[in-house]
Amino acid sequence: MHMTRRSTLTAGAAGLALMAGIGSARAEPHPAIRGAINALEKAKRDLEHAAHDFGGHRVEAIQAIDRALEQLRLALKYDR
Repeated sequence: MHMTRRSTLTAGAAGLALMAGIGSARAEPHPAIRGAINALEKAKRDLEHAAHDFGGHRVEAIQAIDRALEQLRLALKYDR
């Protein structure tokens, strides 16, 4: 079978689209939530190693992070 340049390009584009679809099916679910969890975990580590207490505000911030992490993890479980 003889393929023209245009049909070769069209077939190649279709193949790339198919591969892109397969790749996205394997993508990690909810990357924004998982990214937020990672950012909050890093912020918590940073605060835990801070040099000062800042009048109790550092401790309250860590507690708020813990509550936020709990909610994000519950959100991931809810979607299962």
